[in-house]
Amino acid sequence: MPTPHPHAPTPAEEFFQRFSATRRGARLARLLAALQLIEWGHARGTDDHDTVTIVVAELAANAVLHGRVPGRDFALLVRHDDAQGVIRVEVSDTRPELPTRVITASDEDHGRGLVLVDALATRWGVQDRVGPGKTVWAECALSTPPGSPACSHAAQQREPYHRPAHL
Repeated sequence: MPTPHPHAPTPAEEFFQRFSATRRGARLARLLAALQLIEWGHARGTDDHDTVTIVVAELAANAVLHGRVPGRDFALLVRHDDAQGVIRVEVSDTRPELPTRVITASDEDHGRGLVLVDALATRWGVQDRVGPGKTVWAECALSTPPGSPACSHAAQQREPYHRPAHL
């Protein structure tokens, strides 16, 4: 009788897309990353889904607001790595200046993006990229395996959003 072969580790799954360096591009990056997370089994409303979606939103917004070079796009790579238990987010722009984490006590409406990334990600950093610019990356630890009962149960318990009739 043949002996069963152990399963090879699941390779990392990836989502890659270029976006226009506009607010619409940043919004589309967040929405498509959220849909990709659902495809990978991380239901909307779970900690993993919400954490990664916020990290994508913050890094994409920074690329548009601080890393924008007229006529150049930014790129988003989201890598789901079950073997490492992380989802890695990489946002590349064409401006070479490094991002700075602003710690502010004022009531300003900006400057907290990397503070949020620092709080939500297990680690993050900046690296050179091929061509002009930089890549800002963040790794988010997975709290539940994709498609697990805990993952889908949390999403089922959320109330569905209903738009009020007057809007």
